[in-house]
Parts: sequence; C-alpha cells; structure tokens
Amino acid sequence: MDLHFNKELIKGYTSNSQIARVLTEGWVKQNSYCPNCGENPLNDYENNRPVADFYCIKCQEEFELKSKGGKLGTTITDGAYDTMIQRITSDTNPNFFFLTYSKELKVDNFLIIPKQFFTPDIIIKRKPLSDTARRAGWTGCNIDISKVSELGKIFLVEKSKIIQPNVVQTAFSKTTFLRNKNADAKGWILDILSCIEKIPNKDFTLNEIYKFESDLKVKYPNNNFIKDKIRQQLQFLRDRGIIEFNGRGTYKKM
Repeated sequence: MDLHFNKELIKGYTSNSQIARVLTEGWVKQNSYCPNCGENPLNDYENNRPVADFYCIKCQEEFELKSKGGKLGTTITDGAYDTMIQRITSDTNPNFFFLTYSKELKVDNFLIIPKQFFTPDIIIKRKPLSDTARRAGWTGCNIDISKVSELGKIFLVEKSKIIQPNVVQTAFSKTTFLRNKNADAKGWILDILSCIEKIPNKDFTLNEIYKFESDLKVKYPNNNFIKDKIRQQLQFLRDRGIIEFNGRGTYKKM
C-alpha cells in the first residue's frame, strides 16, 4: 500500500473538487482491498452512481468514499439529509470509507465504518439553504462519527500507519451479526455498547451500566424494564465475545 497519491491521474484537471475526487478515488482503486474478504483490488462503479463508489467482485460488499484534506475530526459533510436517511435505512445501504490526507497529498487516515453502524442518530440535519440561494430550502447533513461505537471505526491506515489486513478483516467480521437484527434490536445493542465505551476502565460492573438507566429511559420511554434489557444486551455481547463476564456483576471489555 502506497500512501502517496498518484499525481499523474490529475493531468488536465483544474477544478479543486475534481482534483480531490480523482486523487482519492484513484488511490482507493489502486491501493485498497475489501475489508470483508480481503479481495484486491476493489472495483469502481461508474461516476455519479447514487448508491456506492466501489464494490467487491468476490463478496459483493459495496462502499462509498468520503474524503477531506486535513484532520479527520468528528463530523463529515454529506449530501441531502432526506436522501441519506433513506439510504441508511434501506436494505442496500453501503459501507462507508473515510479518507483524510495531508497537504503533501499523502493519506493520513483511511477507515471504514460498516453499514450496520449507520443509524439516523448519527446523521445531523443542517439548516436549509436560504430563500435567496440557488437551491433554496435544500437541506444537507453531516455524519457525526463521534457517535459511532469504537467497534465500528476500523482503520486500514491510522495516522499514516498501515494496519495489517488480517487485523482489519477480523475487526470487520466481529460485528456483522448486527446486520441480521431489526432496527429496535440493533439500536439496543449499539446503545449498550455506547454506555460501555463511556466507562473509562477496561473492567466495569453491572452497577456502572445501571447508571445509564435514566438516559436509556429517555430514548425508550415505553420500556418499563430498562435494567432487564441492559442485562439481556450484556449477555448477548458476552456470547459474541465483545465483553467477558467475570462473575458477581463484573465484566471486562474485550
């Protein structure tokens, strides 16, 4: 994997946005692989395809690329809010690649957020364009990746360090079980994961998770058995090897 962009690809281009698109998409096509099955290279779709930018010919996973110069940050600018919500709640939503690069046109970070981690909670609606704008009333959105579980942020390149493909594939496969869950079940699992990750220590107790009961009650006002639901999700995460139960109400993050 070569972290430098291929500048030969942009000969004849003058638009900054086109240059950025050609460089980043060209880099992914020449250097990336499928985080699910390891197939190399990925194939690119025709331009302006509404669903995705790349796909794996072997396992049929689809990927959309978002890129920016500078630091990764916590939010990524995306397109129309309604369109984004429709996509991530459909059966054909893609995985998302996020790529950041330096002024020297070198990749700093390249990560994937698998599609099962995309929920309406992480999509932030922006203010509509003013009445005087060319597209008056159009409403865009941002993707708030700070709300994504750490299990859902899988780096292929982190701070210019290339991560071994076998590590990437193991991390990717660890949470694919979420794809088989309905929206409510997946929401509960991701919410309990978020609670666990807010606890600073690797070891934690059931009582520490119970402290999030009031927050969960706000999100699930019709559920009168929040503690029961918490214990159920902890057992599920234990069975999936994401946490470890050490007895007497104590757990460990795996």
